[in-house]
Amino acid sequence: MTRRLLIAVLCGAASFFAQDGKEKAAPQQPVPYSHKTHLAIGLKCAVCHKNPDPGEVMGFPAETFCLSCHLTIKKDSPHIRKLAAAARDRTPIQWVRVYQLPSYVYFSHRVHTAAGTSCETCHGPVRERDLIAREVSHQMRDCMACHKEKNARNDCAACHEER
Repeated sequence: MTRRLLIAVLCGAASFFAQDGKEKAAPQQPVPYSHKTHLAIGLKCAVCHKNPDPGEVMGFPAETFCLSCHLTIKKDSPHIRKLAAAARDRTPIQWVRVYQLPSYVYFSHRVHTAAGTSCETCHGPVRERDLIAREVSHQMRDCMACHKEKNARNDCAACHEER
């Protein structure tokens, strides 16, 4: 058995046992944020969540970006004042990630969105949610089932390549 295959098998087993696949409660965020409200006014995911090179991670918006609207909208809210203070002090808000893949899994948001995968496929019905909780299982078997359905590459090295 090659080293790469052994690593993939062991990591897959660890992933299987480490994640129970069950829905989780929404984590407490430092500033309340409603995806439902913001998407209802026409914002798109990629407007706030940028995808810097090499395209693996979707980032969180800069506080100054949020303030481009919130300098006038709800500017007296204590939450918006917290956001403004973070922007002024150049101290990024420490958002709590809802979905986090293990470090041994390679995943490119850019590749998946270019292939037509919607954000909802992996993150659930975000546009219907005020609070985001983990609703979609990211176990290896779920990803492999999706790849099989979409006729996408499904060998171990597709997601467990050496870097």
